[in-house]
Amino acid sequence: MKSQINIMRQLQELVLTRDEHHQTGDGSHLDSLNESIDELQKKLDPQSSGLYSRLYKKSHIVLASMSNGCCSVCGMQVPIAQAQQVKLGQHLVACSSCGRILFADDADAARNVSEKSDRDDPKTGISRFSAEELMVVDLGAMSREDAIATLAKAMEDNHFISNADSLVSSAMDREAVLSTAMDDIAFPHVRGVEGGGLTLAMGVSKDGIDWAGETVHIVFLSAIPVAVSAFYLRLMAGLAQAFSKKEVRAAAVAAKDSAALWKMLVKATRHAVK
Repeated sequence: MKSQINIMRQLQELVLTRDEHHQTGDGSHLDSLNESIDELQKKLDPQSSGLYSRLYKKSHIVLASMSNGCCSVCGMQVPIAQAQQVKLGQHLVACSSCGRILFADDADAARNVSEKSDRDDPKTGISRFSAEELMVVDLGAMSREDAIATLAKAMEDNHFISNADSLVSSAMDREAVLSTAMDDIAFPHVRGVEGGGLTLAMGVSKDGIDWAGETVHIVFLSAIPVAVSAFYLRLMAGLAQAFSKKEVRAAAVAAKDSAALWKMLVKATRHAVK
């Protein structure tokens, strides 16, 4: 049954990738995404396929990890007997509250470990997801993997996430499905980073980074709990809207330090990110 759960996890990621492409892409990859989704669905056995289809009609988030003994989407505590079944992975186990299929949290996966601090309260706009410490003013002419690693390290060093290496690996896996570059900006991200809220780091490259054939100067790396996957689409759309103006992108690249970049980001997104 673990193989069926793994297939459904891949399916969920592809579906959410397609949702992103619907919202912010040009539609050029929809056919290939749909073909990949259809091929994966054919690999599900009748029982798994039926359950997946019923849940999919309610929400595109069909599966949820069991994190610290709780459903990562609705937060409901999983009974001990059920939790053991989830860990064994021999049967499909649904959350008794939200009905989503549960799977065991990956022990080595990156987790959100940020703690609330007085200096950040009250949080509004982009400050709910990011901070000055997560601004990197010069990524140089790195590869996309190096750029993602630099931003992930900033998250880890400032105690926003654990295990930067795991975050980088997962982000590169996501990039292999479909590049997140759009025009001059890339939006690498990882879903399933549980334990807290969405975390966003930003980096700029004056030289430009080769991102799967496109030159990118601005990179936003996000660590996303599954429960806020739908909100992430709105955040990404808001960032794309704010940075669609050439003068805004130029101001980002011209920032001389993290404080200036953070000030610029807050100002640029004050209307686009609520």
